[in-house]
Order: sequence, then C-alpha cells, then structure tokens
Amino acid sequence: MEVQISNIRPTKSGVAAYLTISEAGVAVKYNVYLHDAVVLQFVSSDRGRAELAARLLRLAGVSAEVKKEGGRDVWYVIATTDKLAAGHVELRNALAEVVREAIARGWVDANKAEGWLEKLERGRVLMEGWPEYHVGLVEGALRVRFSSTSPDSIEREMQRLRQVGLEEGKHFTVKMPEEGRDGYVYIRRKGLERAARLSVHGKGERQRLAAEFVKYILQRAKEEGEEVYEKVEEIIEEGKARGFLRLEGFEKEVEVNGRKHVVKVIDGGAKFGRSKSGKMLLRIRITAEVDGVRREYTITYSRLGRDKAAVGRAYAKADAPGGREADAERFSALVKALTGREPKVYQRSDDTIEIVCGREHLEGFRRFAELADAIEKWLEENM
Repeated sequence: MEVQISNIRPTKSGVAAYLTISEAGVAVKYNVYLHDAVVLQFVSSDRGRAELAARLLRLAGVSAEVKKEGGRDVWYVIATTDKLAAGHVELRNALAEVVREAIARGWVDANKAEGWLEKLERGRVLMEGWPEYHVGLVEGALRVRFSSTSPDSIEREMQRLRQVGLEEGKHFTVKMPEEGRDGYVYIRRKGLERAARLSVHGKGERQRLAAEFVKYILQRAKEEGEEVYEKVEEIIEEGKARGFLRLEGFEKEVEVNGRKHVVKVIDGGAKFGRSKSGKMLLRIRITAEVDGVRREYTITYSRLGRDKAAVGRAYAKADAPGGREADAERFSALVKALTGREPKVYQRSDDTIEIVCGREHLEGFRRFAELADAIEKWLEENM
C-alpha cells in the first residue's frame, strides 16, 4: 500500500489537500480538509467506487463505511481525526504532513492543529479486528452500538457476538441496512453484563473472546470520557460479580438485632415452579448451619403488582430450635450473609412470621454460581 499527499492549499474555511491510497495497481484519491478537525472524504455518484474507497481505508486501518447523501444518488465515505488516528503509520504520517505544512504557513490555528498532530503521531490504538463501536450515554443510559450501511458488516458483528456467547434478541438487537441507510447492532446492558461474566467464568475460546470484547468496550468508553467510562466499568463489574462465588463452603459472621451469628452454607440451588394462577415462581433452596443449627431454607420469588416487582417470601418454622423468633433471626442472618442486606420480617396476628426479600436481595443471590443462571432466566421470562 502507498499513501501520497498532493496539492496542499488554503481555502476560505481552512486547508485542503489530496490524499491518494493505492494498492495492487488500484488507486483512490480522497479529499483532506482541516477546519474543526482533520477530515478525509470521498464522494461519488458511483456506489462501487465509493465501496472501493471504503475498502482501501479499512486496509489502511480506518473504520469506514459507505453512506448515501439524503435521497440523491450520491455516495460518500468520511473519517475524522479519531478514526484516522487509528490508521496505519503510513496514513497517519501523510496526514501529519498536511497538518505540519498548514502550521508552518500559518493557515490554521496552531494550538488546535498541534492537538490533531499529537493524535496522529501517537495513534489511537483500536484492538485488532474490531470495528468502531459507539459507546456513549443517552439520557444517562449507556448505549453501545455498531452502525454500518453494509449488510456484510452487520452480519459479521452478529456472528462475532454469537461467538462471544451473546444471543440475539436477548443480549443484543439488530437492524439490517435498508436503501443505503445505516443498520446497527445494539448491545443491551444485559449483553455487556453477560460478556463480562463470561470473560471471567467462561471456558476456552469463548472466555478469550469475551475478555477481548470487554477490554475493547472499556477502551472505547475511556476515549469518550470519564462519565462514560465509569458507567461501563460499573456494568462490567456487576457482570463479573455474578456467579463468582459458590454457596458450598461459604462462611461469614454477621450481626442481626445486635447479636452476632455464624453462617456456614453446605449447598444450595434454584428451580422453577408455578403458582395456582400459573405464574412462574423461582424457589431458592439453601442448606446451611447458622449458629450450629442446620436446616434447609427456601425462599420463593414471584412477580407482584403492576410493576411486576420481584418479591421473595419465606416463613419461620415453629418447631425450629428456639421457636419462630429464633428461626426468623437465623434466616435473616443467612440472607444478610449471602446478599449483604437483611430481609424484612413481619409477625402476623396468628403468630406466623414472614421473611420478605426484594430485588436487591435477588441481585445479591446472583453472585453465586449455583443460583446465577436460574435467576437470570427467571427475570428474563418474567419481564
């Protein structure tokens, strides 16, 4: 591949030049502009020629796709400073030549141009083989999306995400390009959480690919600023935390009602059931010793109310050592040890004692490998 610069000149709005990329006897001439950014552009009424321009740019290490200009039969390819800074050294050196010439002749603001030059000379490292995903915040919510007018590019990303271990419709959504307009692959929050979990708890090639994907998204978030990076990091840490503990052998000392309790978990698991009305239930079963008293504890989760809140209920046993009150306190100690939060405890007029857990407790239970998959499935099927 060869990259050549020619005809550097001032314009009313900044600086312009021609940049030619040639490969195996095929050459494309692009326009380079310096105004608010370094801009490389190719425009043509021939879509095939525009596709060639995009392919040559991709060969030069720049993420580039063909786009259509409104309703006209005009096709264009455009890349600005950050994308260009991810290109191969030959391309970056050629663009830097334009910037240096412009600075030397006083055609651009030196401070602004020095910033472009720094980016081009340092290069922005995009992980090998990954296209450029947009990572940003929209009204406080994270958006991770790859856009392209090329159906092949969208298909390629779908396949890559499946190899990572994500499922379409569940972890990511897809819109195919139509009539030259962008299609996209959109990563849902649960998709990023899933990838984070697999990056730690996956096996073999899937774990490697998931770890690479998570690293790449963190890198893109860092480039977008501190607020975006912190949001991505928070989601990834939540994902990694799910399933990283095991119930079997778990031990912890906690305080409930001013008294300390020693909790030792023997084993546990979760299974599904149905209520009388046909609603799907989640039953979390844990066998544990609390203060030396061993029993099997069961919490049954269901969805309640218009907002379908996740609510788990259990009942203290009257025949447990110390009676219902002591059993309820041991139950509370177990829940607090596993989730970090005490459940709510209610005593009814008939002396029945009810232990109630919420969504925050369910998130705590998700940290355990024996429960994580079942909880995730139950939540997804009871949206």
